[in-house]
Amino acid sequence: MAIAALAFAALAFGQNISIGTGGTGGVYYPMGGGLAAMLSKYVPGMEATAEVTGGSVDNLKLIGTGKPYIGFTMADAGLDAFKGEDKFKGNKVPLRTLMVLYPNRMHLVSVEGRGVNKLADLKGKHISTGSPGSATEVMAFRILEAAGIDKDKDVKRERLGVAESVNAIKDNKIDAFFWVGGLPTAAVTDLANTPGNKIRMIDHSEVVAKMNQKYGQLYVEDTIPKSMYKGMDADNKQATVMNLLVANANMDDKTAYNIVKAIFDHKADLVAVHKEAENFKLENQKTAASPIPFHPGAIKYFAEKGVKLN
Repeated sequence: MAIAALAFAALAFGQNISIGTGGTGGVYYPMGGGLAAMLSKYVPGMEATAEVTGGSVDNLKLIGTGKPYIGFTMADAGLDAFKGEDKFKGNKVPLRTLMVLYPNRMHLVSVEGRGVNKLADLKGKHISTGSPGSATEVMAFRILEAAGIDKDKDVKRERLGVAESVNAIKDNKIDAFFWVGGLPTAAVTDLANTPGNKIRMIDHSEVVAKMNQKYGQLYVEDTIPKSMYKGMDADNKQATVMNLLVANANMDDKTAYNIVKAIFDHKADLVAVHKEAENFKLENQKTAASPIPFHPGAIKYFAEKGVKLN
């Protein structure tokens, strides 16, 4: 722990920091690249780089090493890591929230002609539930469970990232896939714009209450508007969870403060990378939005902006 603490303290003297992102077809990766460029430009002495990862779970494990990492995560996977549950059983990660980012919307995607028009239609189908290191997989399993679908017996399951899932559905290798991400997600846009494929977004908001009953108030019923992806016939009623930017509790307060300040001071740089950064708002910074305690450095910054966190 002392070595890890020294690594963070050394950031003030020009050390590197790595950002855990996600797969190349989602939003975490381009957002992480933009964040790395911004932190390197505006935080004195900081050299930040973005890493391609499997997503939230991988990012949380990297942060758990105690090395100088920050990472994107969905709130549900973050809570599992913080409490040492599910994929983190027996391995609690000393996490702290730097800030609440933007809503992550679950996409349950099929195309016309595969016989998938509602959640129950997944039974007997060949689907992807997300890459192994992703929070997509965590949330997909919870949706299937709440719908009474056994992930191991009732479906033939692949573990693909969003870009790979899109390729697999185009090649008739799978019938549907789960993906949780920002709007729009580039890979889903690609599928929607592919000639010969009419996208079918499957409603699943009906299972949100059951998911919250078991896992806590982490999910909300939400909507992907039909204007988001070409070929959508109606608004998609789906489940949403918040995204967080998190760090190890051993990060020094000054570094945490500087990271959060840079993001809010130069938000326009990130909006230019992906419009989901428009959702980086002071009013979204509240303990109810993150099940993980805020970092003292972040609390200091938000207090200066009139936002009080418990």
